Amino acid sequence: MRVLIVTAVTAEADSVVAGLSEPTPHPDHTSGPGPRTLPGGYLIHRRGDFDVLVAGVGPAAAAAGTATALALAAAPTRDPAPAPAPAADGYSLVVSAGIGGGFLPAAPTGSLVVADAIVAADLGAETPQGFLTVTELGFGRSVHLPPAALAARAAEATGALLAPVLSVSTVTGTAARAAGLAGLHPLAGAEAMEGFGVAEAAAAHGLPVLEVRAVSNAVGPRDRAAWRIGDALTALADGFRALGPVLAAWEGTS
Repeated sequence: MRVLIVTAVTAEADSVVAGLSEPTPHPDHTSGPGPRTLPGGYLIHRRGDFDVLVAGVGPAAAAAGTATALALAAAPTRDPAPAPAPAADGYSLVVSAGIGGGFLPAAPTGSLVVADAIVAADLGAETPQGFLTVTELGFGRSVHLPPAALAARAAEATGALLAPVLSVSTVTGTAARAAGLAGLHPLAGAEAMEGFGVAEAAAAHGLPVLEVRAVSNAVGPRDRAAWRIGDALTALADGFRALGPVLAAWEGTS
């Protein structure tokens, strides 16, 4: 079981790596302390059966970085290798991980949210009758569903809220926008920027996806003084400390 974990920025990757503190050696790659650089400049950390990628901020960057890592992992092994690809035997699961905003009161600052749905919340069109998703427009899909049993186990192991996570290209910064999103997605637990992009790349490679978010702030009016990024990064590390064994044990059959 090999897992690609995709983060947006280095601080998130460092927290995930810190949580994966007891790596299980894998014969095909090392568990060295430093990251390697993939084509495109993407940094990837290796911890046993887990590769932690820094793909960049936003859905487009997340999709591009994830697709790069997945393509390299699936490519035939060459000798000598043109670049330090993750491994030749590919991945079994992709995880989008990082910090994000939480919808109060269900997801307060410092809590974790595991997605039972990964939703492209602003991919579509505004109309006089309201917002239409890209699915309603007939141009693709707007929701990816993680494996239900895995998401439930992940939420139970980490004490996380199991709820939809919204992917947006523009982070919410007003009460009106927050109310609009909550009205369209009343069960949403968190908002972030990368999950749907990661999910699109995973789906293109026929792989299941999971999303895990640590809450650094409330979804609503932008107030940087109220952000608790350090607390969220600590929660992310603690979450992956508990989540690592769940992911390692999952075989994709249930």
